[in-house]
Amino acid sequence: MTRQAAKKMVEAVEPTPGRQLTKKKNRKKRPVRLELAAVGVPPQKERVKKEKVVRDTFTMPRFDYEKIKKLTQRCLDEGVLVNKSELLRAGLVLLEAASPEELRAAAQAVEKVKTGRPPKSR
Repeated sequence: MTRQAAKKMVEAVEPTPGRQLTKKKNRKKRPVRLELAAVGVPPQKERVKKEKVVRDTFTMPRFDYEKIKKLTQRCLDEGVLVNKSELLRAGLVLLEAASPEELRAAAQAVEKVKTGRPPKSR
């Protein structure tokens, strides 16, 4: 039985006689809680909490930024749509799986840049 069918069943139930219905504006609003198991609706699966994301900014040389564009296009040519964030995270997965020697070599191959915002160009 679906939730909609259960809702229709609950709506079809008549109010008990002897109780006087109040006007809408005088009635207090209370959340309605129904026992879904009583009307034959299976319980909902528990939701998995998504991991919280962190927003960050960083500085990189223009030619590295161009590499991101080229790699994004290569992924698109392979039928995989990725954004910059996903591409950088994929690189992290590869670096995490690398041996200590490969990791050291990759870290030393990257040009060191001054951190912070670049000066405004006029």
